[in-house]
Amino acid sequence: MQPTQGQIGALKALVFVAAVVPFGHLALSAIWFPDALGANPAEFITRSLGDWCLRFLLATLAVTPLRRATGWNWLLRLRRMLGLFAFFYAVVHFTSYVAFDHLFVVVEILKDIVKRPFITVGFSALLLLIPLAATSTNAMVRRLGAHRWRALHRLVYPIAMLGVLHFWWMVKRDVTEPAIYGVVLALLLAHRLVHAWREARSGRATGAHAVRPDGAGPEAQVPAPTQPAARAASGADSAALRSTDRSPA
Repeated sequence: MQPTQGQIGALKALVFVAAVVPFGHLALSAIWFPDALGANPAEFITRSLGDWCLRFLLATLAVTPLRRATGWNWLLRLRRMLGLFAFFYAVVHFTSYVAFDHLFVVVEILKDIVKRPFITVGFSALLLLIPLAATSTNAMVRRLGAHRWRALHRLVYPIAMLGVLHFWWMVKRDVTEPAIYGVVLALLLAHRLVHAWREARSGRATGAHAVRPDGAGPEAQVPAPTQPAARAASGADSAALRSTDRSPA
């Protein structure tokens, strides 16, 4: 059973509020309860924001496998929001780093990016996220074209890898938490590889079945659709494009 538009709108609102809560909690704690942030509040805030960026990235990547497993196509309506919150937390994570660690001194920031590999990797991930966030609207999908848009947004896979690597190199000693993120990411990527392999195998089998001994497949016997039918199919595709939310996923 698919939810109504009103129910999807309410769910989006709930997801939005839930996604803002971690940031609000950190902001209020920094202002009113700094002792709750530990011995080094600046480090706690920066790392917490980075954690939430990685969590939203993985949540974005989890939408498609979950949709395939459950048949809940409406989950796609949440994917763009999750992806944009991943970008939001990446930006505030980087902002807190340059504010607390370097007081916005550009020269020192650039030196640190070049000098420390985990900073280099994290900064690279942030740069790659920018075009995904900038092209997340339906208007940009139409402007780029579906094929180019999908190709661009496949950058989310290396971005997630860079995010896990950034976390792994940063912690140095206890890598338990980044290892957990790494396992989750590996499972999500493995699902996509298996799905792509099955589709390719199915396509080859269908193509082999379609080829006739005389070299003419059965599609040669199918009459071309009439112009009204073609226009109706095109209209249906356009409506589907408009109704489906998209994100860096």
